[in-house]
Amino acid sequence: MKIVFATANAGKVREAADILGKGFEIITAAQAGIREEIPETGFTFRANSLQKAQYIYDRTGENCFADDSGLEVDILGGAPGVETARYCGEAHNSEKNMEKLLREMARREAEASMMRDLGIPTPHATRKARFRTSVTLILNGEKHFFDGVMEGSIARERRGDGGFGYDPVFIPKGMDQTNGELGVEFKNTISHRGKALRAMAEFLKDDKGNH
Repeated sequence: MKIVFATANAGKVREAADILGKGFEIITAAQAGIREEIPETGFTFRANSLQKAQYIYDRTGENCFADDSGLEVDILGGAPGVETARYCGEAHNSEKNMEKLLREMARREAEASMMRDLGIPTPHATRKARFRTSVTLILNGEKHFFDGVMEGSIARERRGDGGFGYDPVFIPKGMDQTNGELGVEFKNTISHRGKALRAMAEFLKDDKGNH
């Protein structure tokens, strides 16, 4: 089955191809003839993934899927959320995004410390965080949704140079290394996107998914 993935990220394409396995030919939006930037103006990960998949389907009529992912940090009230890729104001500037994240967290921690000194409880002032992914599949015109979550926490400094995005500052739950130190292959086995894509793969391989 040929299926269009609404991404230009070669790493994402390889990950999806590995998970879906034989019987699926994954092509990028550009290979399907869409070279313009695909809009994503939703307020949730699911809304953005649906918008991207619908954009592809409306223009190609091909079976397709899209993902939208982001980081939620408790002490920041769930930020950066849907602004994850452009948290610093620029799209996909990982270094500046991480700089802003660590700076904002340090500021909030200082505020929480002062509040505790005044006897004011701060139950959400933790470094706990999670990555979320929402995948939208449009198969024969029907929409299907798959979600994945990777719980963890934010390190106090960058560690490791593997992966991409916020990987050098994200420590998965139960680990003592960041995603940047764990390596891409292992990270994909526990990642939010990997979980969502495996759920989609199971659906596609099921009789219902192929008819």
